[in-house]
Amino acid sequence: MKDIILSLVYGAFAGLMIPVGGYLASVERIQPRWLEQEVRHSVMAFGGGILMAAVAFVLVPQGLELMPIWAALVAFFAGGATFALVERLRHTHAKSNAQFLAMLTDFVPEAIALGAIMASQSSEAALLALLIGGQNLPEAFNAWRELKARGRHRRRHVMRIFFALSAIGPVAVVLGYVFLADLPVVTGAIMMSAAGGILYLMFQDIAVKAHLDNRQAPSLAALAGFALGMAGNALLGGG
Repeated sequence: MKDIILSLVYGAFAGLMIPVGGYLASVERIQPRWLEQEVRHSVMAFGGGILMAAVAFVLVPQGLELMPIWAALVAFFAGGATFALVERLRHTHAKSNAQFLAMLTDFVPEAIALGAIMASQSSEAALLALLIGGQNLPEAFNAWRELKARGRHRRRHVMRIFFALSAIGPVAVVLGYVFLADLPVVTGAIMMSAAGGILYLMFQDIAVKAHLDNRQAPSLAALAGFALGMAGNALLGGG
């Protein structure tokens, strides 16, 4: 019961970073032109750095421990191919919402994997919860800006969407805890697929759109995001 409660806490923390990021993005009274440009791109790059840290320090190492290398490679490329297919469908039927897509497609499998890690009593659970929450905040920040730029949603409506999405966290973590505890290969496949999908999105959308000509802040923000992952790995992982 204690582990279930802790799983809910981790999932709630990760999920609530979505409305927090959306709220921060909704504050546009302080130098909105500057916010729209350098800060937005820096936040996007910071989130990209955290995503890379999640891949490097949790998803790939844990996935490789749970399944043979050939199966891990298959799952890795399958994840990238799946994200590519989703993006193609998105371009066919809707305008660009890269950050919103990234937030949805990496949050769910990571939260499920977090639940499975919790069930296995791994010391990496706290680190993965930190990284999921850390990436959700900047992804939600930029997803909010993308949705508002399209001009189809009011502030309250978007915030309701983000709060609804935050509820995915606890639900997905508990599902992973209950159903994947005795299925390590499935857990590993989910983690490797998420890693492949995240890397695809990084090079296809996020890194490209985070760049600003003649501005160094976004690239430094990406380093800061990855550094947060390194610090979390040193403090919370591998124990």
